[in-house]
Amino acid sequence: MRLCVKKGFLAVCGATVTSLLLVLVDLRRREGASGASLESGRRASTAGGQAGGGDPLRGDDLSQPAKVELKDIFIAIKTTHRFHKARLELLLQTWITRAWRQTYIFTDGDDEELKIRTGHRVINTNCSSAHSHQALSCKMAAEFDVFVASRLRWFCHVDDDNYINVRALVQLLSSFPPTQDVYVGKPSLDRPIEAIEKLRNNKTKSVFFWFATGGAGFCINRGLALKMAPWASEGRFMRTAERIRLPDDCTIGYIVEAVLGVKLVRSPLFHSHLENLQLVSRAQLPSQVTLSYGTFENKRNIVELKGAFSFEEDPSRFKSIHCQLYPDTPWCPWSSVARG
Repeated sequence: MRLCVKKGFLAVCGATVTSLLLVLVDLRRREGASGASLESGRRASTAGGQAGGGDPLRGDDLSQPAKVELKDIFIAIKTTHRFHKARLELLLQTWITRAWRQTYIFTDGDDEELKIRTGHRVINTNCSSAHSHQALSCKMAAEFDVFVASRLRWFCHVDDDNYINVRALVQLLSSFPPTQDVYVGKPSLDRPIEAIEKLRNNKTKSVFFWFATGGAGFCINRGLALKMAPWASEGRFMRTAERIRLPDDCTIGYIVEAVLGVKLVRSPLFHSHLENLQLVSRAQLPSQVTLSYGTFENKRNIVELKGAFSFEEDPSRFKSIHCQLYPDTPWCPWSSVARG
């Protein structure tokens, strides 16, 4: 009984917060005027069975990649209140400076200072701060709903220990045809995951599918997200997650692959702390979409980049990576590229 009440509370709180945030995001969208006309074209093409894109009557080739701009992307960071200083501060100093208008932070506690600093792009989901699949799915549900309300073309999710190479992200998303349903990221497993799906009359069945680990980040285009809505929007995401009893990133994969039959586009350009990051070389950095840091096999796991800062000054190497990619950043030493 206590568990049911807790789940109900999470769902109600999440729905209430999301409703308020839909207003916020809609106001942000109106400031940027281009969103409405983009969505109008998106709806028209979706009605014709397409995921989005150009106009065949004008001679647009919908099989060709459509240019994506940064303003087309909704970036969601999942975090928890206790990491606002320990992790978010680093992201705010580095890659978020290149995409701050597109970046929204989904957390579980109030932080007025952070809210003001980010232009009110901090969203308190009122979800639990636990690392349970219910709490994680609660935050993902909020991310998905706010993205749908934003009317932007791409939804990209990352964790608070990810670095996004914004230029590489835009380049990758621009490589997909507008008619293609796209779910792109990197699996953390070398095989499809097995889930036990709950059916009616206390029956179950096994389902197998690939999923992109949230720890490396993943992206979904709007056409596919709208098809996911019956299982993912307006509180339904948590119910779907409960059906397979797996975390949020697995639930995304379940909806896309097992329910909708769309295959994950596996990309080596996304990276999590679950892989050996020392294999990423300096020469590869400009093309990588996400990077991370942490531990791997009980050892420090970072991109081994010599450069602007010592390992004591920059243990994650995110500052050094940022100065390598954006040497014009004011706080980067002039010699940041030349050293190492």
